[in-house]
Amino acid sequence: MMRRLLPLAALVAIVGLSACEKQLTVTNPNSGDTKRVLGTPDDAEALIATYYKRWSSGLYGSTTTLEAMANIFSMQNYSSLANNCMNSHAPFSGATNVNAPGNTCSGEQFRVYSIMSEVNRVSASLLTQMAGGLTLGSVARDARAKSWANFLIGLSTGYVALYHDSGAVVSVGQDGQDAGKLISYKALADSSMAAFQRAIDEASKPGVTSSSGFPIPTAWLPSPTVWTTTEYIRLIRSYRARIRAAVGRSPAERAAADWTAIIADAQNGITTDHLITTSTTQGPGQSLVATYDGYGTWHQMTPFIIGMADVSGSYGAWTAQPISERGSGNQSFFMVTPDLRFPQGDTRAAQQADFSITACQAASTPCKRYFVNRPAGGDQFAGLGWGWSNYDFVRFHSWRVSGDGTAQNGKLPFMVKPEIDMLQAEGLYRKGDFAGAAALVNVTRVRNGLPAITTFDATSRVPGGTKDCVPKVPVAPFNVVGCGNLWEALKYEKRIETAYTHSSAWYFDSRGWGDLPAETPLFWAVPFQDLQARGYATSSIYGAGIGAGNAPGSFVATKGTYGW
Repeated sequence: MMRRLLPLAALVAIVGLSACEKQLTVTNPNSGDTKRVLGTPDDAEALIATYYKRWSSGLYGSTTTLEAMANIFSMQNYSSLANNCMNSHAPFSGATNVNAPGNTCSGEQFRVYSIMSEVNRVSASLLTQMAGGLTLGSVARDARAKSWANFLIGLSTGYVALYHDSGAVVSVGQDGQDAGKLISYKALADSSMAAFQRAIDEASKPGVTSSSGFPIPTAWLPSPTVWTTTEYIRLIRSYRARIRAAVGRSPAERAAADWTAIIADAQNGITTDHLITTSTTQGPGQSLVATYDGYGTWHQMTPFIIGMADVSGSYGAWTAQPISERGSGNQSFFMVTPDLRFPQGDTRAAQQADFSITACQAASTPCKRYFVNRPAGGDQFAGLGWGWSNYDFVRFHSWRVSGDGTAQNGKLPFMVKPEIDMLQAEGLYRKGDFAGAAALVNVTRVRNGLPAITTFDATSRVPGGTKDCVPKVPVAPFNVVGCGNLWEALKYEKRIETAYTHSSAWYFDSRGWGDLPAETPLFWAVPFQDLQARGYATSSIYGAGIGAGNAPGSFVATKGTYGW
């Protein structure tokens, strides 16, 4: 019985949505149970309507997820705490994604995989019932349900592809007792792309706009946006562009992505920030944004990336030190920058006077800056010195403490327009349209006080001169810094604009750009719980990274762009 439990966790969720998060011994539901629960239009629709929130909970509903590890790997965050395996995944320390039964990270490494598999299973089960004759009562209502289920399949299989080396896809018509064959992350990504297209095709059918069709009900996808077919398809295409670009494990794989398709999707994606309406009681939520906001050892902004904004010379001096000596003597990193997303001023006192988070604690009050200089006495000197800085990410502080009236309840950016613009810009850059790429990069550069790029090629340095250019990046022999070019400006804008806006944002991009620290694992293995349920011997269960117990030939990041 237990060997069949994991593949069927999603069907258990038809009876109780929270069951799959606990490894319980239960009676496997049979196909008759599935037909009973999905057998009436109202029951079927009521179930599938909850599954965007369920998908969201897998990525964002708990700190017990992969994001904390991924953020440490990519230097989006630093913490010395053992919570959620953060300190065991610090770069430069031989960190691996251990997958042995009973490992301390097993809950985090299982959550995304299991909940994504559940979403896939339930969505495919609905489509199977509809293929077998179930109708929800009208052409419009049927098309909406089929589109929604395929959208969820695209999201769930896509995120397994982003994180894991392989996974299973449950297809329409597949028996409820069939766990599905494990396929590679590339095949999973292909399945995700196909599901997104089916979602678009169903939503594009004639007659879908009616009282029983579109717009998508707000309860399904809580947001201030009215989910007309146009807006809904724009969201699907934005997710498809993100996943198609991010699935590559190396610069070669990312370069080989279908950038023509990515450009087309980005050009027809969201036209403004995609906001969700969070709820601490009904979901969706954003546990990790709430956790990282503010001060403490949970969250420090290591200088590796944000230091690229510095024009004072601090980043250059910091880079000149061996990594093991950075921060020695309890010296946290201080910088000066013209980038208005950071506090302004030539001293800590001036930056603290320029912006304090007390100015954006009221409900629905955007913070003046994305980052804050910690107040006196707020510095943390715990863990590895290279993780220490004066700065914290607080862009969404108002939402965390006050929301639109109460803490963590209200509108929150869930996918920002600059992300989609930078996907388009990356595609244009790769195709040699440097002017087109620069035009998109300049939108956020100029808005945030940086001079526009006016020389359109792959080699010229960004404006500002040797001293005042942003971004500055480590250059060979990697103990000095120099002005970045258009490509580095594109990467910088995407990182600063997407920080903490979606799961593992910097990890996925840095992996494909070749910017992760050397020997960083590039994926997580299929969790041991699923492998055991499939009959794998303990000796056949593998992890990812360098060392014993990891996948043979398990590939890791090589020393890349910045010499890390």
